[in-house]
Amino acid sequence: MAFHVQCPRTRSPLIPLETALLFLGCVAAATFVQNLTGFALGLVLLGLVELLHVVPLAEAVNATMVLALANAAAFFRGHGGTLPWRPLRHALPASLVGVVIGLGLLAWLSANAQQFLRLLLGCVVVLSAVALLLHSRQLARPSPPAGFAAAGLLSGVLGGLFATSGPPIVFHLYRQPFDPMFVRRCLTLMFSANNAFRLVLVAVAGHFSMRSLLLSGMALPVVYVVTRWCLRHPLRVSERALRTITALLLVATGVSLAASAKLWPW
Repeated sequence: MAFHVQCPRTRSPLIPLETALLFLGCVAAATFVQNLTGFALGLVLLGLVELLHVVPLAEAVNATMVLALANAAAFFRGHGGTLPWRPLRHALPASLVGVVIGLGLLAWLSANAQQFLRLLLGCVVVLSAVALLLHSRQLARPSPPAGFAAAGLLSGVLGGLFATSGPPIVFHLYRQPFDPMFVRRCLTLMFSANNAFRLVLVAVAGHFSMRSLLLSGMALPVVYVVTRWCLRHPLRVSERALRTITALLLVATGVSLAASAKLWPW
């Protein structure tokens, strides 16, 4: 007998138990990767959800925003310290503008190019893997403000499209002469700001459905438990090995997504 969760005022108001469990498994995997790398929660979660056809992409994107904020809260609670606003004073405002642009692109693509949106997500996931592998090449001195603003704008566009601002700002910040933990704090803060801003815009526009709220509520305990577990039991694996493993997983997911888009002649 299948168990269903009633979710009113949606086109598909029922969530089968097997679907809920599969979604929570994707959330656990994505949260684990996020805590290893400092980013990729949204990329991994959306890639797995879309690849496995767990729930509609729009609902997964909405839930990702809430889960990313919960993960950030658990992260900062576990590490303490002040928030690194100063290094992001040029990147963050530009990223908020990019979020608005990305939401506009998402509205157009959702209405006119569903398969292209799937292809685009696959390409973004692959680019994030490349950024993860290349971010060890550090500069001798910090980049000029224009570089931070450009990276922030591009990240905001991706944040507006998929609620995941990863590749541009990850690549840019890891090239700076900053401590890796400081970079993780900057990334977490920026992603949190983008997701909070996007969440407000989506909610005001009436596009955050009750089903998205239900998915978020089910997944929040998973995010919290996995994040706290990772903070208390960090894996004793080199950072380079972790980056390589994560990048390979992202490449596999991204290529599968891009190949499954119904845009090819074969």
